[in-house]
Amino acid sequence: MTHTPDGTRSDEPGFPPYEELRVPVAGGELAVLRWPAADPAAPVVLALHGITANGLTWARVAHHLAGRVTLLAPDLRGRGGSGTLPGPYGIAAHADDMAALVRALDTGPVVLTGHSMGAFAAALTAVRHPALPSALLLVDGGVRFPVPAGLDPDELVAAVIGPAMRRLSMTFPDRPAYREFWQRHPAFAEAWSPWVDAYIQRDLVGDEPALRSSCRLDAVRVDGTGQLGGEVADAVRRLPLPAALLWAERGLMDEPQGLYDAQRLAAAGVDGTPLRPLLVPGTNHYTIVVGDAGARVVAEHLLTAAGVS
Repeated sequence: MTHTPDGTRSDEPGFPPYEELRVPVAGGELAVLRWPAADPAAPVVLALHGITANGLTWARVAHHLAGRVTLLAPDLRGRGGSGTLPGPYGIAAHADDMAALVRALDTGPVVLTGHSMGAFAAALTAVRHPALPSALLLVDGGVRFPVPAGLDPDELVAAVIGPAMRRLSMTFPDRPAYREFWQRHPAFAEAWSPWVDAYIQRDLVGDEPALRSSCRLDAVRVDGTGQLGGEVADAVRRLPLPAALLWAERGLMDEPQGLYDAQRLAAAGVDGTPLRPLLVPGTNHYTIVVGDAGARVVAEHLLTAAGVS
């Protein structure tokens, strides 16, 4: 089935159509969005979304890729069209799901990228399955950042992702109410667009007047705590290939302090890793992928990584 990012069949310029596939993984099937290249032999990019997001996070990047590569953007286990997939959850589970996806679609090596939690999953995928990536791009994630001490798992995840965690236990009477909830989010105050609307609307499941997020709370708990330590946080030190980290100037709530800055990256010791950090000015944690300027930068780096001019 072919869609556009707003879920319609509109021919409006700038809305590249995508296909939705079902790919077998452990325990069921993973929903995968595919924006096909004009040339079937073009390189493939595999893009992983954030902790409470879905594959349509990447629609605006797909627009700027302009059919020069094939873009695969799965709904990760426990989210979106993959929301009913059972556990075990965790970043390692996502990494193994990506290996299963690549085998099932017979893509060969892919340009691997991820945003936020997806960047941690992309880094661990590269470590666990080193033949999978031909290149690696991390977007505002993948490197451990400071978090408050002494919190239980729910408090810890909430401290990192803010109101995104709270909404997982909320219901909404209709789709406009969900839109209004997100439009009040400071990160989107100056950046609302049909692209953002499509991404957030894909998250909803259920029936009115009790619509809710598709994100499984137990999956978010496991993934959120798992990305902050151990094998996952150490993955960037063991990457099998060089990689770039695009980091946003501002944070999840559009606050001046982003997840990263020069001091935090230095403290994380990235100088001793195969990682090259690059600031993307004028972006926050979300708009680095869903905003036009940020998506353009991400797409340019992906095309360069794919060897496509």
